[in-house]
Amino acid sequence: MPPRILYLATADARGHLMRAQLLAHALRAAGAQVQVLTTSDEGARFLAGFDIDAPVLSRHYAVQFDTQQNMLRRETDRNVAHYMFRPERMLRDMWRLRARFREADLVVNDSFHPALLLMGWLPFWRRKVVHVYGASLRRALETNFKGRMPGAIAKLFGGIVAWQIDRSLARIEHDFAYGEPQHDGHGRHRLATPVAVVDAVDHSEAAQRAAAVYLNPHFQEPALADGLEQGLADAGVPAHLVGEGYAHRPHWHARDEHWIEAAAHSAFIVSAPGMAALSIAAVYRKPILLLLTDQPEQAINAGRAAQLGLAHRVVVWRGDAPKFARAVAAAAAELLALPASVADATAGRQGAIERLRHWTTLLYGLASTATR
Repeated sequence: MPPRILYLATADARGHLMRAQLLAHALRAAGAQVQVLTTSDEGARFLAGFDIDAPVLSRHYAVQFDTQQNMLRRETDRNVAHYMFRPERMLRDMWRLRARFREADLVVNDSFHPALLLMGWLPFWRRKVVHVYGASLRRALETNFKGRMPGAIAKLFGGIVAWQIDRSLARIEHDFAYGEPQHDGHGRHRLATPVAVVDAVDHSEAAQRAAAVYLNPHFQEPALADGLEQGLADAGVPAHLVGEGYAHRPHWHARDEHWIEAAAHSAFIVSAPGMAALSIAAVYRKPILLLLTDQPEQAINAGRAAQLGLAHRVVVWRGDAPKFARAVAAAAAELLALPASVADATAGRQGAIERLRHWTTLLYGLASTATR
């Protein structure tokens, strides 16, 4: 009997959903049965664009952001507390999940949904749960209350979260810069973040001159888009613009299932420093302009990009559109002036294939072991 995998992908950011659809298709091709769940109607529509039918588990849990992708900490704390302690929310979701647990050999939690954090800690269910998370996301979660609560309480919270995570069957920590897979012998695996495989790269001058822009749905501030568009225009760079929050604006697309191909073909990428965008830049050897806001996980990622020598520039949005436009134009000009990568498209494609293979082999193996 083929292994049966339940994959819960939170819809707070589209990187979780991209990873879910990539792995669902790869695991199905390997012979596994995969059911994907998500946490919002928008997330379900996004996955449908990749031929993934994903029922919505719950619409109550979500990290809260403003229209400039600044994380709203108090609002997020309040939302999570309401979700966890109102019985018609998390307990109801756990009741619904328990039936799905019986039908699954492996349950993947991508990333840190509270119901599966608790179920992955409890003895009845933890032998089936695998937590998938970016290295920076776990650090941001465990230090969530640092500087906002007394040190002892903040440390206790971090310790409890770490204990919950580490009680599960396995943990898969991923990062855009990880090399070969690693395993500590106690259920913790380290893998490079998976990215889509691009079959061919357009080497035409027009493609090499364009920027591939992706902003996640939390970006909705009109002045930010004004500044970004103006800055790229001032640098003389045409752009392929994708962002659900700006779908009403001229020249923007809500979604593009082939955006990664556009990124691999581009002169450079423009995105917030999420793990998925940085992985695409690393695999396909593309410079990246990082749009930084008050988002703890992504601030960590931007710092690591510098440490690892990834070709990039950082622009920070502070609410001043003309100043932001000048910073974007200057950064774009610097990225265009960088020497072209000597790596060819074949190397990037092979790197993407290898990353996806490592994930598929690991998850299929974990699920197969559970069936036995």
